[in-house]
Amino acid sequence: MHASSSSTPHDAVFRKLLSHAETARDFFEIHLPERLLALCDFTTLHLESGSFVEDDLRYCYSDVLYSLKTTSGDGYIYALIEHQSSPDRNMAFRLMRYAIAAMQRHLDKGHSVLPLVIPVLFYHGRVTPYPWSLRWLDTFQLPQQAEGLYTDAFPLVDITQIPDAEIARHRRIAMLELLQKHVRQRDMLEFQEQLVSLLALGYTGGVQLKALLHYLVLAGFTADPATFLDAIANRTTDHQQKEVLMNIAQYLREEGLTKGLAQGRAEGVQQEALRIAKVMLEKGMEPDIVATLTGLPADVVEKARH
Repeated sequence: MHASSSSTPHDAVFRKLLSHAETARDFFEIHLPERLLALCDFTTLHLESGSFVEDDLRYCYSDVLYSLKTTSGDGYIYALIEHQSSPDRNMAFRLMRYAIAAMQRHLDKGHSVLPLVIPVLFYHGRVTPYPWSLRWLDTFQLPQQAEGLYTDAFPLVDITQIPDAEIARHRRIAMLELLQKHVRQRDMLEFQEQLVSLLALGYTGGVQLKALLHYLVLAGFTADPATFLDAIANRTTDHQQKEVLMNIAQYLREEGLTKGLAQGRAEGVQQEALRIAKVMLEKGMEPDIVATLTGLPADVVEKARH
């Protein structure tokens, strides 16, 4: 176990005694509610390493963590005993963070499903009885709304199931949704009409348009990205949009960038991507756009400027 940086005699004796499996078993059998006891096979009780605790949490925990199997067969339960000598308004949230950390370490060990983690607070402070709720939802400013949010399914935007005609009505997010829905499925040439129509609505321009077009060139499938961008530029009436499209097409043509990007997508050759990045930077393209287009990390692109 990892000792707390602010260890006290209370913490030390707590960990010493509760790190003994038979003592911990007595503790659980006496103090756990019947509904939770019924889940636990205490013949499989095993003391776990303190490494389950995230680094930024260790300073505030004097914990003991045990794993055990369920009475229903395969599956894991982790039982956490947290020692506290003073009340903490956010203790329920702290215990939830610890529980989630234990779940993550369980997945990191190769398991595919989450275990149950049962946090238990052992308290012996001067303030009595313990004054704060241990229902973690009560720590929210809006507990009723939090209960609905964290007990129901989270919102899902499955763009693969939304018709293109409906996406076209999504204003400023429409072009991103359309591109990401189809970018892996078919040649971008098929989207000329839709892209021109979306551009005509005037929701997408400037930096956002540049980022979307660079994404299209990097991740989309089309034999000649520069010609594709030219075709869209020739059909748009917005001067700013036309300039952005034609400038990107020009960048792609210079120094054989169209071919280089295709090779980079197919082979993932970092050296070729770096060469392309240097050419783009020399032509005055912004580093963040170069990183988006080439797929290189921002720090690598920054070094290429010098």
